[in-house]
Amino acid sequence: MKPKPTNGLHTRGVEEYLAKKVNTGHPSVALRSGSPKGSSWKHRYTQFHAPRATLLREGKRRRLTYVLDRQVESAIEIALNPAADRDLKNQALDFISQLPSNPQSWRICLSLFVREPRCSEIVRHTSLDVLDNVIGSGCLDPPASLDVIRENLMTYARGTYGTAGLDQTAIDSPNLQNKLAQTFTFLFTALYSSEWSSFFQDVLALTAFPGSPTKDNAAGIIFFLRVLIQIHDEIADLFLSRSSDDRKKNNDLKDLIRERDAKAIAASWQEILSQWRGKDPKVIDLCLAVIGRWVSWTDISLIITDTLRDQLLELVTAPSPPNGPIALRETALATFREILHKKMGSDHKLELINFLKIREVIAHLVSSPALADLRATSQYDTDLAESVAQLVNHSVSDIVRALETAKGQSVVMTQGVSQLKDFLPLVLRFFSDEYDEICSTVIPCLSDLLTLFRQKDKLHMMIREQSAAMISPILDAVIAKMRYDETSSWGNEDAQTDEAEFQELRKRLHVLQQAVAAVDDTLYQEKISTVVIRTFDNFQKNGSQIDWRDLDLALHEMFLFGELGLKSGGLYSKTKPITPAAERLVAMLYKLVESGVASSVHPAVQLQYMEICVRYFHFFDANPQFITGTLERFIQYVHHEHIKVRTRSWYLFQRFIRHVRQHIGDIAQTVIQALSDLLPIKAELPDDVPDDSDMSSEEDQQSASARFDSQLYLFEAVGCVCSARGVPVENQVMYVRTVITPLFSDLENHLVPAKNGEELAIMQVHHLIMALGTLARGFSDWTPASASHSAALPATQIAEEFGRTSEAILVALESVNVNNEVIRAAARFAFSRLVGVLGSRILPQLPRWIDGLLSRTSSKDEMALFMRLLDQVVFGFKTEIFNILDTLLTPLLQRVFAGIAEPATGTDDEIQLAELKREYLSFLLIILSNNLEAVLVSETNQAGFATVISTIEHLAKDATDFPTAKLAFTVLTRMVLIWGGPDIQAGNPQPSLPGFDRFMMERFSPLCWALPSQPSFDPKDAQGRQAMGEAAGLQKAIYTKTGEEYLSFLKTTELSNMGMDAGTVDEYVRALSTADAKGFKQYFQALVQRSKR
Repeated sequence: MKPKPTNGLHTRGVEEYLAKKVNTGHPSVALRSGSPKGSSWKHRYTQFHAPRATLLREGKRRRLTYVLDRQVESAIEIALNPAADRDLKNQALDFISQLPSNPQSWRICLSLFVREPRCSEIVRHTSLDVLDNVIGSGCLDPPASLDVIRENLMTYARGTYGTAGLDQTAIDSPNLQNKLAQTFTFLFTALYSSEWSSFFQDVLALTAFPGSPTKDNAAGIIFFLRVLIQIHDEIADLFLSRSSDDRKKNNDLKDLIRERDAKAIAASWQEILSQWRGKDPKVIDLCLAVIGRWVSWTDISLIITDTLRDQLLELVTAPSPPNGPIALRETALATFREILHKKMGSDHKLELINFLKIREVIAHLVSSPALADLRATSQYDTDLAESVAQLVNHSVSDIVRALETAKGQSVVMTQGVSQLKDFLPLVLRFFSDEYDEICSTVIPCLSDLLTLFRQKDKLHMMIREQSAAMISPILDAVIAKMRYDETSSWGNEDAQTDEAEFQELRKRLHVLQQAVAAVDDTLYQEKISTVVIRTFDNFQKNGSQIDWRDLDLALHEMFLFGELGLKSGGLYSKTKPITPAAERLVAMLYKLVESGVASSVHPAVQLQYMEICVRYFHFFDANPQFITGTLERFIQYVHHEHIKVRTRSWYLFQRFIRHVRQHIGDIAQTVIQALSDLLPIKAELPDDVPDDSDMSSEEDQQSASARFDSQLYLFEAVGCVCSARGVPVENQVMYVRTVITPLFSDLENHLVPAKNGEELAIMQVHHLIMALGTLARGFSDWTPASASHSAALPATQIAEEFGRTSEAILVALESVNVNNEVIRAAARFAFSRLVGVLGSRILPQLPRWIDGLLSRTSSKDEMALFMRLLDQVVFGFKTEIFNILDTLLTPLLQRVFAGIAEPATGTDDEIQLAELKREYLSFLLIILSNNLEAVLVSETNQAGFATVISTIEHLAKDATDFPTAKLAFTVLTRMVLIWGGPDIQAGNPQPSLPGFDRFMMERFSPLCWALPSQPSFDPKDAQGRQAMGEAAGLQKAIYTKTGEEYLSFLKTTELSNMGMDAGTVDEYVRALSTADAKGFKQYFQALVQRSKR
């Protein structure tokens, strides 16, 4: 709470400014509400300054104090007057902010606070603020001034609170009381250890009227308690960050309190509770709040006595009248929790729980009308239930921690296990509460308990025996809580928040179930399988009569069971379930299919059913007789009237088809025909939704864009069905034509309006291109890098059909490409998918793809994305691409160079530029790493080779982008290894490119020092060190190709021209020639770091 130092005080400017405003009759200088009717700031200003002639005769100091006193009051009033002129307010605020640094300000503010008649509350509050700053800064001169402040404030407190019973109008407002208590706290921290050792006795004396032997002064008691709260917050609040000096000072103060006054303070609490119980709830509430704070650092034996315990029990268990005491009960429960937070040994914590009779308190409240009789009504006291649940949670967590730290102490074990048995029903009572907030309150202690039970090898025998009895009711409660409650309505737009919160709760409950399974997986398997199979049997017998919530619960638990059932990566080993859990899961799946659960009409059940089929596709792969019936259900769901079920089922249908397509060859045509009505594409322009709108995730999922994204899954599914094993090639061709022909026609119809700039037509062309690309993706799993993969390219007839698709997309790209990033994005997507069905057949079209995708208006981000695609193409077709690459390389690189040369215009542009640079270097590295280096120096591209080298050199020297510089050195090293000829050990090698040996010494080697020579280079930067490591690798590569010639070049030319001394030069070339690659890298990095000091 130390204030910031401020500058010197300037008073004259504000005084003149105020006078100017008054003299000109400025309308902003209006009287604050509460001033005499008809008065004005001009009137008050005249009042403040008229007596000056008299003041001059009474002495200069008194005149100055009087003037400043009035000035400060006026400035505060103006600064906090909403109607005041802005400039005037700013002047006044500047005036006030500089008060703490003025040597007289504390006297003025002290006077304003204690003055009679009293100033306005805001003036008095601000005056205390200034006093706080002055006291906290420790800059009062002389130090005796603190005594003056103490005496005046203490005199004021005695007059205001010590005799408050005689004049209730003298009591300050609660806000001002808190502020004054804060100022007393500042005085306490400054004086308690030395000049004001009687601080607590002096403030405690306010609690009784003069001559009274009891604490009968409510106003004084409340002020005393407010001071205690402020002292705790200042010296003992653990949530505040403090310096080490402040922590030491605060610890010393707490030690002094314990030594001097803790006993008397604790006794005063019990006396206050005894005398004011049933008289003034506010006094009791504040007293309990103080106990809850101070108990964490005060000797607990002074606080927790039989008397205080009984007082707390009486407050908690007393019947609840209509007014007030309910709040007291909540505060008393909070006090119990704070007492339990007190750090102590495990045996003492368990004794404390027994001494406080926590279990009895909770049991009494649980059986009270508020939590028992009214539980199923709208009058159920959820606040009380949550407060009691918090007490249960704290108690059980403390018991668990005590057992964990007991280290085999039999007394602690016996007592702790007994308490666990007593508390478990209470935990499960609140865990099973209908309100999820209350249930969530006790989840932490259940997690702690299950964590204790999981420590099987370390568990004491007594705990191990009890865990078996406790784990079953816990799991029963968790499973029951997984169920939707009776008031829930799935899919209701008004209940989206409740639905999201319940799904979050389910995630937490799932964690508990996992913990139970870790303790006793056999019990977990039995419980879950029993719930699931019993529910499916019930549905098979009673059909629609069964509650959808029960079906949803069974399906949800069955879905989660897969984490155990699929633990070994699958369900089957050959034809048998791989584990006992897998065997139970297979039994559940059989029952799922046979019981006809998929016929349920509830959307939640249908969604769960599809999720399960997709997750456990291994079952259908091993039991293909169930696939046809399951697909029939999926076909129904993809046409569902509920948008959430329909769009989600499109994705799940695609996932299921992809897994089982080897079994559906004989029904492929039926499936495609059943989906045909869902394939027509109708683009919609997106709604104009502001970036800061609060659209829900569900609304976002139902937007036009989201619906189209889901529709694309249908095209992928159709591609999977068309290519299913067992479908003849001629049928595959027919199916493909059935799908793409309408798309071609639609594409052709929209090209002209799209070319003319019609937004809806452009969006339609985009959607059609995306659909064609997605169809190709579903048709083939082959990729250029899958030479050893089991996937194979489709038959030639299929490739011809997709060749037509590629041609159609290129025509659209060439027609609507100008300034249209949307179309280029769709075409880039389709290109990457068509490669999988066309293979090398797409290479002759590559120049057209490049022309279309890298237009003059392409962004850096587009270029980088396409370069990444080209990397895959070059790698995949390295034996076939040379001639095409030779033709298109120069124009391709020219466009990339143009993109790199464009200046970045913002943060996003800088990120995209850096990405383009790295993709350009990666493209060169792909060429060099796949025996295609000749294309860079071929007759066609030789003219541009110098530009390639110069760009690499430029990027290698960029100290603002170390990842790019590192990659540039990697490319240069690769060039050296390829064109530098054989290693020097092979005799007298010659470079593969004539003259390249001198070229790499004269052009490449100096780059290794060019980067660290940049003024902005930081040798301690981790990425910079990595770049230097690559630079060291480049030098080592040059040496392996040129040997002594390079060493001589370094000695006589490069290093000497840099000004390096002879000794360092000799050390450098010795390290280069004798150390291995790792050793020289470390040497070079260290040398660079030394040179930058």
